[in-house]
Amino acid sequence: MKSVLLIGLGRFGRNMAQKLSELHYEVMAVDKEENLVNAVLPLVTDAQIGDVTNEAFLETLGVDNFDLCFVTIGADFQSSLVATALLKDLGAKRVVARASSEIHKKFLLRNGADDVFYPAKQVADWAVIRYAVDHVLDYVTLDSEYAIYDVAVPEEWDGKTVGSLDIRKKYGLNVLAVRGGGATNAAITSETVLLSTQTVLVLGHWKDVQKCFRI
Repeated sequence: MKSVLLIGLGRFGRNMAQKLSELHYEVMAVDKEENLVNAVLPLVTDAQIGDVTNEAFLETLGVDNFDLCFVTIGADFQSSLVATALLKDLGAKRVVARASSEIHKKFLLRNGADDVFYPAKQVADWAVIRYAVDHVLDYVTLDSEYAIYDVAVPEEWDGKTVGSLDIRKKYGLNVLAVRGGGATNAAITSETVLLSTQTVLVLGHWKDVQKCFRI
């Protein structure tokens, strides 16, 4: 079972505590606000009230014993940077921090964060693709270049096989699964037949998805 140190218990941090609880992780939650700490007590293994920019306080937590440390402080730029740097100085195995802007992200990485997530931008990107782009039902970013897209099967593909379309050779896209009728078929072969009532999960670059599906 993984042990997690969760620093910052605002709305975002509370949601993370909820999910970590559902996954049955051992969680130590920390915030300087007593009311925020009390609110997550039913969800976590332990909780502490304290200033995470204070090295002496952080040291009492034994940060090097946790498998993962999350810094979810969003609004307080300086506290986020200081906490991240101190965690690494104290031997934290892995520190993942939340950024509130691109410049915040850059400074977090410079201060020792092993990884940084930027929820506002990531959700905005997802919302645009999901709701403003025709025929794309969902997508999951894998890195700066690749993502998995859930795209409606074009009418002209109806009844054709994956092999005959050969979108991997033509567009560099990999077909991962086909969804339809409430079921997902991940056992894709060249003989898999596509229907216009289905959607297809493809892995690749956005520009290649645009070309292939004429988006």
